[in-house]
Amino acid sequence: MVWKQKAERWQQFEGLEKDLHEQLTQIQSDEKALEEAFYKNLEFGTGGMRGEIGVGTNRMNTYTVRKASAGLAAYIESAGEEAKQRGVAIAYDSRHKSKEFSLEAAKMFASRGIKAYLFDDLRPTPELSFAIRHLNAFSGVVVTASHNPPEYNGYKVYGPDGAQLPPAEADIVTLHIEKIEDELLLEVQDEKLLMEQGLIEMIGEKVDQAYQGKLLTISENPQIANEVDVTVVFTPLHGTGNKPARDGLDALGYKNVHVVAEQELPDPEFSTVKSPNPEEHAAFELAIRDGNRLGADVLIATDPDADRLGIAVKNETGEYEVLTGNQTGALLMDYVLSQKSEKGTLPTNGIVFKTIVTSELGRKVASAFNILTEDVLTGFKFIAEKIEEYQASGKHTFLFGYEESYGYLIGDFARDKDAIQATLLATEVCAFYKKKGMSLYEAMTNLYERYGYYLEGLRSLTLKGKEGAETIGAILSSFRSENLEQIGSLKIVAAEDYLMSVRKSDKGQEEILLPKSNVLKYILADGSWVCLRPSGTEPKVKFYFGVNGQNMVDTKQKLADLEQAFMKLVDEKIKLVTGQK
Repeated sequence: MVWKQKAERWQQFEGLEKDLHEQLTQIQSDEKALEEAFYKNLEFGTGGMRGEIGVGTNRMNTYTVRKASAGLAAYIESAGEEAKQRGVAIAYDSRHKSKEFSLEAAKMFASRGIKAYLFDDLRPTPELSFAIRHLNAFSGVVVTASHNPPEYNGYKVYGPDGAQLPPAEADIVTLHIEKIEDELLLEVQDEKLLMEQGLIEMIGEKVDQAYQGKLLTISENPQIANEVDVTVVFTPLHGTGNKPARDGLDALGYKNVHVVAEQELPDPEFSTVKSPNPEEHAAFELAIRDGNRLGADVLIATDPDADRLGIAVKNETGEYEVLTGNQTGALLMDYVLSQKSEKGTLPTNGIVFKTIVTSELGRKVASAFNILTEDVLTGFKFIAEKIEEYQASGKHTFLFGYEESYGYLIGDFARDKDAIQATLLATEVCAFYKKKGMSLYEAMTNLYERYGYYLEGLRSLTLKGKEGAETIGAILSSFRSENLEQIGSLKIVAAEDYLMSVRKSDKGQEEILLPKSNVLKYILADGSWVCLRPSGTEPKVKFYFGVNGQNMVDTKQKLADLEQAFMKLVDEKIKLVTGQK
């Protein structure tokens, strides 16, 4: 078995880091644990790589980080000397080993003669995206596992436009990585020497100031903080968002901002939450406590690398309710478009972007302002790719981009979802409606009354390890091979296969003009839809649902019925592919 040979190679390597050597010794007699650590190389995809920290080729450690960095270095070298001089900007978050891994990456680039700009402390992912463009770097790396559990870390790669690498470029980097036969033999030079040579340059405050200056430009009503007092409870969930978000709010004049004390400082264990993910309502527990004590108008949470944002607002019963990413996105977009329209600054060629699993409510909002909505695949890199394309051609002016998984972008000076931007805008939207005597919950209700009641759902199955990955693949293949005609009592009127780039409906067969992706989507006779896709960053297969109805009660029932009917089909598929009875 190949994995046994890999394990033996690591066992025999005399220079193995002490902690990794100890871990390897501990699992030597556990064949399953050993296989999980070595049965494959940690995959590098369009989202970079992400995995559990530990020993082995299928784990995040010094050697897999060096290997990924050496592959990226080869990609940069192939672009020529100018690319090497422009270099790589590198940031990291608050996770275990993030600082160490970022330094290893910097040393690998610098040892190959590629300039490395390394942040002097943890920074949000969107600031790294901004820094690439600000420094005119050729590439960027951020060491983060976003909102994954504490045992994970990851390595995301960016291009010169400040966006995560699109599939074609990521594939080239992957090929360079795969050419490296032995990650243990990759060597780097001493960091002090590389710094003396100017190949590693520490960055920080100046980039912070430039980023903060750009943040202020997204405000549609910069004076509103002086007109109405808004009470905000903010939590960075132990991550990178604390300082940049507070600095931005302070610069705009919001003084009544309270940070959840227990979650203010970086903590790689994320010890106060089960999951450091603002999509999970439990992450707001302490913010809700503080919100009730202070009578806060809005609660805001950012994930560890501050690219995702969640908000909670008081509902009609006076309790805080966490809005979905679809609801928050619709609220923010409606505000931006309405304010620009009132001021006469809304461009006639404006465009907004959403992903194929994001609510259709956004399209309805944009249409009301005669603004085009374009759908892209899941992953903010696809939104960034379109921003760059239309900026170059002048065909469209970017106004807003978002995805259901709590990611938003307002100003294109960053090219990844930006929870710092969204924090500032969400606070401004709250102030705007408070000035009108409305809460954000009432503003959301008003959107439904104007555009229709849209609700979305998400179910997921976590299937870890080699067997889990195989089962996920088999589930998708089984749905793909079946000509599904209905879900529950609802007829399927269109089926979209993004891997085959085909849309089948009563009108015939059409080509889907998007990059290939292992995604299936079914559109039903009443306008509801279901989409299924494997997660690109976690050992999960995700099932997305979207419905709309005449009122909230009707819509909630439609969503519950659709989820129940489809998950019954999923259960049948699992039994089929795993041989269960």
